Amino acid sequence: MTTPDPAGDGRLRRVIITGASSGIGKATAERFAQEGWAVCLVARREALLREIVAGLPGGPHLVCPGAYEKPETAERLEALVRTTWGGLEVLVNNAGVSMSAPVVGSVLAEWRKPFDIMVDGAVAMSRLAAALMNGPGRIIHVTSIHGERVEVEAGAYAMAKAAINHYCRSLALELAPRNILVNAIAPGFIDTPMSVADGVNELETEWFRQNYVDGHHLPLRRAGQPSEIAGVAYFLAGPDATYLTGQVLTVDGGLTITF
Repeated sequence: MTTPDPAGDGRLRRVIITGASSGIGKATAERFAQEGWAVCLVARREALLREIVAGLPGGPHLVCPGAYEKPETAERLEALVRTTWGGLEVLVNNAGVSMSAPVVGSVLAEWRKPFDIMVDGAVAMSRLAAALMNGPGRIIHVTSIHGERVEVEAGAYAMAKAAINHYCRSLALELAPRNILVNAIAPGFIDTPMSVADGVNELETEWFRQNYVDGHHLPLRRAGQPSEIAGVAYFLAGPDATYLTGQVLTVDGGLTITF
């Protein structure tokens, strides 16, 4: 097994990626592994994570199954990384959930679920990453354009993404003395399993075609690919992003510049 050394200086480059079993997380794991990094994949579906790792180049890669917002997952992840790698350079916190419920009239505990899961997960993973970083590091959260915009019955999801954006700014301030840079990526329409609801991929509907492909709301007239978000994450982790912190990078094909 070869040791990842993308910078050619003998150092192991290590990244934790949450929500790594599909979509943006899977593409990000593949991109970092292709560039010579050791990746640790975190998500609920262990069998799928192990299947993905088996297809990655290089190593030593790790798998930590579990819900990223649960304290026990963070505890197991920290023990695994410390024992196997000894430290960490980058966290890409990509995990997310999408649940719909009206702001008024829904059971409060159910309505809050996306907010509670994603914000608790962001805090748990960020604290874990900061504890594992022995030198300069990067924390990258994948949020959404919903952090600034809302849709009907998506209030808790939008609130969570907005909260994580602001959490990134707070982290950037407090971790700057340690040279740990913290940023967020806010994707628009990306072709992932989260685009499918009740068996229908919204990116293949007449509504999407009329409004975004044939219409004027999406200048690039297509959904993005997970690899395009993975590329931005890799940029934020790399040597060309050393003076960038506390920022939310919108990657949406121009969607939010129109009206």
